[in-house]
Amino acid sequence: MAFTCHLEAMFHQFKVDKRHRNLLYRMTVHLFGAGSSRGCVNFALKRIATDHEEEFGLDAANFVRDNFYVDDGLKSVPTVAEAIKLIESTRKLCAKGELRLHKFSSNSREILETIPEDERAKGLKNLDLHQSSLPMERALGVQWCVETDSYQFRITLQDKPLTRRGILSTVSSVYGPLGFLAPFILIGKQILQQLCRDKADWDERLPDQARVKWEKWRSELLYLEELKIPRCLVPHGFGEPTSIELHHFSDASVDGYGQYSYLRLVNKSNQVHCSFAIRKSRVTPLKNVTVPRLELTAALVSTKVSSVLRQVLDYKNVKEVFWTDSQVVLGYIRNDARRFHVFVANRVQQIRDSSSPSQWQHVRTEENPADQASRGVSPRNLVNNSHWLKGPPFLWEQTITYQGEEETTFALSPDDPELKKTRVLATSGSQREEMASILKRLEYFSDWNRTGKAIAPHQINFK
Repeated sequence: MAFTCHLEAMFHQFKVDKRHRNLLYRMTVHLFGAGSSRGCVNFALKRIATDHEEEFGLDAANFVRDNFYVDDGLKSVPTVAEAIKLIESTRKLCAKGELRLHKFSSNSREILETIPEDERAKGLKNLDLHQSSLPMERALGVQWCVETDSYQFRITLQDKPLTRRGILSTVSSVYGPLGFLAPFILIGKQILQQLCRDKADWDERLPDQARVKWEKWRSELLYLEELKIPRCLVPHGFGEPTSIELHHFSDASVDGYGQYSYLRLVNKSNQVHCSFAIRKSRVTPLKNVTVPRLELTAALVSTKVSSVLRQVLDYKNVKEVFWTDSQVVLGYIRNDARRFHVFVANRVQQIRDSSSPSQWQHVRTEENPADQASRGVSPRNLVNNSHWLKGPPFLWEQTITYQGEEETTFALSPDDPELKKTRVLATSGSQREEMASILKRLEYFSDWNRTGKAIAPHQINFK
């Protein structure tokens, strides 16, 4: 059961120390938009939770500390009873700091019935909870369809000039915090990058070729409103999972690189469920980079996303597996004998700091969902081909076959340009005798300057 809430006028509830008021134009409370305000009020909010943790319980304190994004609180719990208890204790905890928690919304009518009408979100006031459909709510930049408990997107097209500045404004306005739209946004970023590569002026009209691509991309934005993504990672009635796994897929191409992450659960009845967790897509740098290096960079992004997911998810004893279709990358990661140039060496070290080589597995290109993240995809494909939400078919099998390091070795080619060449210098017996003779002759000179003048009187100046 999920619910959201809001702290009323949060910034204005915290006073500014008298010594610091000159820095905020003599304001006695924190300003919305001031650089220091967000840090100050977040610290104060977490301090309130810590100070009253014993009185109102660990769950309420953790909710305030970990699930508030500035003044918006979002939480999901297994049952209605837990949600009602958590809301009540959190409201009392916030009241201790003279903060009002209101604008509640939930996908459960039972939860909403326990909340006074004036404390509900605007769209839920004066609403018949038994007959009317629950409205759409906005949560951290995305539309939450409360009735179906799914994420949706409402796109508002604004007239922007056909310039580099207008493209940047439009691309930046399409937002998806978990990367729902990342493969589609990638195409818009590639158009913008090409303009940067061509050194187009900010307010210069688009050339014909770029304009055709841009108008096609912009016209497809409205298809995103048909996209619906389930909010909950665990289906209703699935039960307590006995096995929890995170599977990360990475890929790269000359156009971009990225990764997909999936949560795979197995319950007591050996039922398997996979759900989409997060994905990232990035354009390739303007400077030419080889595909193996991009594949390695995508693998590094997977390990960084892994660290974030481990912190966000409440699960313990999570098994993680990293997948790539690049045998060269697997060779880099599993290598213990060769030395690499700086670019590869640094990234391999970061990957191995966050994961072990045994966690890395090979996946066929046609089974790698991250191919979308590296090449981009249209909104129609996002809507009509929703297989990316479930992950590749082999994740749904009862048993996944993994390749051990001893079973498959991904040998590096001796001609790989990333390998440092080993040089061995050897001297023969005659060379050693000749060197000894030269050293013996140098003993006749009493200082280094006289030696230099004798050997190369015109070429060396020691003064």
